[in-house]
Amino acid sequence: MTVLVTGATGFVGPHVVHALRARDVPVRALVRDPGHAARLQAWGVDLARGDVTDPSSVRSAVAGVDTVIHLVSIIVGRPADFERIMAQGTRDLVAAAKEAGVRRFVLASALGLDERTKDAVPYFRAKWAMETAVKESGLEYVIFRPSFVFGKDGGALPAFVRLARFAPVTPVIGSGTIRLQPIWVEDAAEYFARAVDEPGVANRTFEIGGPDAPTWNEFWDLLKRTLGARRPTVHVPFGFMKAQAALTERLPGAPVTRDQLTMLALGDNIVTSPDAVEAFRLPLVPLEEQLRRAAS
Repeated sequence: MTVLVTGATGFVGPHVVHALRARDVPVRALVRDPGHAARLQAWGVDLARGDVTDPSSVRSAVAGVDTVIHLVSIIVGRPADFERIMAQGTRDLVAAAKEAGVRRFVLASALGLDERTKDAVPYFRAKWAMETAVKESGLEYVIFRPSFVFGKDGGALPAFVRLARFAPVTPVIGSGTIRLQPIWVEDAAEYFARAVDEPGVANRTFEIGGPDAPTWNEFWDLLKRTLGARRPTVHVPFGFMKAQAALTERLPGAPVTRDQLTMLALGDNIVTSPDAVEAFRLPLVPLEEQLRRAAS
């Protein structure tokens, strides 16, 4: 049973591959540059050179695999980029999977996505198109909608740690009363790995988050206590942040984009159903431990 993983060299991808290889599951990874996949090769992963925007390489990559785990996504870009890479890339991957006789398709979506929010920003629009392509494919599927994925080696948490440690003040956007529910990256990866053959989860969509759902005020207070930082907190209005993002979002390493602020303003980013916890029964890392691990 070979599993094809797309996005295997990103932040979450290597953790998913590692969880699969720990279970001795054969893995193939679709990678643009095998030179950047030495760690995957060391784990015994079969590398398929290609890209989700290249249908011919996608067809080659899915040949002979049992399951696809599709993690490819972008956070910033033009609307056309979201359509080409995320939406159309998923349609082409789904078509190739059907043609190759793939048994199950596991998709990474996003928490907060629903009928109300699907057109709020290009990222959500593309994620909705991805979900639709998978659900309408006729393939057996599992869709995960993760909250913020925290880890020491990528994602948003290292930037939060640097900000709490070194910035003269801690900027909290808006009132800080919106809630989030971060999940540790290895927990998220375990969900994806188990979805390959977990009974009773086929053709279902799961929201996944960690065991704690603090407000942003509570999150920053806990992070600063964990780091031993004594920076004051300053609340920054959404309007001011959007004006600043309009000037900086095209720059390399921009801290936040207007689209990200729009998603944040939609409200609490928390799990609304216990389905994932009940179906997979994973022990999840508490937020305080997540922050300790990131700070070490």
